[in-house]
Amino acid sequence: MTNFEAVKDSISRDNNAPKYFSKVKVYKGLDEFEKLESAIVTTGTFDGVHQGHRKILNRLIEVAKKNKGESVLLTFFPHPRMVLQPDSDLKLINTIDEKIELLRQVGIDHLIIHPFTREFSRTTSLEFVRDLLVNKIGTTKLVIGYDHHFGRNREGSFEHLKEFGPIYGFEVEEISVQDVDNVNVSSTKVRKALEDGEVDLASNYLGYPFFIHGVVVHGQKNGRELGYPTANLEIQNPYKLIPANGIYAVKVEVGGKLFRGMLNIGTRPTMELGGDISVEVHIFDFKESIYGQELTVSFIKRIRSEKKFETRDALIAEMEKDQVKAEHILR
Repeated sequence: MTNFEAVKDSISRDNNAPKYFSKVKVYKGLDEFEKLESAIVTTGTFDGVHQGHRKILNRLIEVAKKNKGESVLLTFFPHPRMVLQPDSDLKLINTIDEKIELLRQVGIDHLIIHPFTREFSRTTSLEFVRDLLVNKIGTTKLVIGYDHHFGRNREGSFEHLKEFGPIYGFEVEEISVQDVDNVNVSSTKVRKALEDGEVDLASNYLGYPFFIHGVVVHGQKNGRELGYPTANLEIQNPYKLIPANGIYAVKVEVGGKLFRGMLNIGTRPTMELGGDISVEVHIFDFKESIYGQELTVSFIKRIRSEKKFETRDALIAEMEKDQVKAEHILR
């Protein structure tokens, strides 16, 4: 299997929920896409589909309607940094599956998820515009974000696009910088907030609560012994970003119903279990057996960092306080 085919296969495996295709046509590479007469296009990684991204996408849709064209987002997987800087251990805000769902909600017409490989990274800015945007997609107008770069070594810029536009018959529009509370919104800033446990700040940047999907698996049942039974979540995507260790007030979707709860991320130091970081959620007023089910957990606010207590009784007393705080936050 070639590198290109392997990446396409990973996209196919990660995106296995047909319901996500109901509003947007999704293509696993440019080779699956048929050129349009009037494509209104934007391009980028769009990790998080945050407030700044949505400003670009809303404008993209607006321009497409005005020009009787079709909106197209050309994005990439894996993230370019995961290919060009494999030692960076980059974690992403969204999986491919989650990104498609978020983009479906935005309402674009076409989503091209093109495999990003080292070979593709050597595409020059001229080749990217001429061969891909114009000849392959049929771009008549390009809508891009502030300070957007593309092509080999990120050599392409807004100035290049203004030069290429008249030559290849397309217009280009640059969206001005998007601010939230005077802070420039970017995927990097969202990731930093999550890594610091500031999930409410991250959600402010995103425009929606940060969330994870996890399958309930059997654990060591220590929570049950403490009077706080938990669902142990297995996060199946290795590149999905998990927030900092700590206790969080969360909302949990189980079988289409929404519940309140509190979630722990960490190594459970009081129990002296060691090992890898675990993700466990205690769902308030919930007693059903849900092993094997997939849960969606939305993070609302961090209550405290994880810490070791001298005794189990001290831990239980703190957990009681955590629940009171979580219920107050979630009200």
